[in-house]
Amino acid sequence: MRFLFFVLILAAAIAFLVVRMLQRRRDVEVLDPKGRRRLPDVLGDARRFLSLALLGLFLLLLIPASIRLVPVGHALVIFNTLTRSFRLAGQGVTLIVPFITDTEMYDLRRLEYTMTRNMGEGRKSNVDDSLWSPTQEGLQVGIDLTVWHHLDPSRVIGIHKGIGPDYEEKIIRPAVRSVIRLVISEYAVMDVYSSRRAKIQDEINVKIKQLVQKDGFIVDEVVLRDVRFTDDFAKAIEAKQIAQQSAEQMKYVLEKEQREAERKEIEATGRARAIQTINEALRQNPNYIRYLYVDKLSDKIAVIVSDQNTIMDLKGVLDSRNH
Repeated sequence: MRFLFFVLILAAAIAFLVVRMLQRRRDVEVLDPKGRRRLPDVLGDARRFLSLALLGLFLLLLIPASIRLVPVGHALVIFNTLTRSFRLAGQGVTLIVPFITDTEMYDLRRLEYTMTRNMGEGRKSNVDDSLWSPTQEGLQVGIDLTVWHHLDPSRVIGIHKGIGPDYEEKIIRPAVRSVIRLVISEYAVMDVYSSRRAKIQDEINVKIKQLVQKDGFIVDEVVLRDVRFTDDFAKAIEAKQIAQQSAEQMKYVLEKEQREAERKEIEATGRARAIQTINEALRQNPNYIRYLYVDKLSDKIAVIVSDQNTIMDLKGVLDSRNH
């Protein structure tokens, strides 16, 4: 938009100069050698006007072909078709030789390449672009991921010469797919689903960085967004989890019953020892049974032991006499 504004300003300036020149031409009185007034040279003026118009048109065509505006965070590869030489221009306004120069713009900022099944997301947003890979057991797992990457500025010309601007489809995508399949195939399916997922992601990062770095691509991070299984395996996992929960519940019940049995056994052992102690005391002192009986009586009963076979409630007898 700014460039178009600049071209319009230049065209207006050229038109203004042409008009001023013609005005000055008409205002000047020209005399011949005999002092007579010379008539205006209409044909010559038309030729000059046409020449200036062609010059203005040429400039209007030349200026856009000679200027390139490189946005912030980008680089422009410039190839001279005559000298067969390359050069790289940074952000800002760059002048080039028109008509014999080919240019290609490259984004040096961090880029995102997402492969997912979610419609409307990722580089291929209209299809299921998730990556399916076999595990160590041969089971298929689906992986959604995002790759953050950027170009090495010092390698842009080499990338342009050897690969081209569609480097994501030629290098990044195949490298990611290859490494994912290689790494996932070394792990069991439950490893991918469990806490070892972080270790798998780290290994994927290391291998992808090593694979693409030699071509001038820098991978900042590979993030596993989602891991999923086939419908049949997901149902099997769900059934297994239900069975595990049932087993845990049964284990809890059995442990509870075992603890209760152990408690009863301990209680019975204690009672047996108590009975054994009482029996031993009775063998040594037969009157110990009377002591235990009296000890269990209410505190309100006044007890008199008259002989070995009689126990009297003295308080009860007294109360009856008072009434």
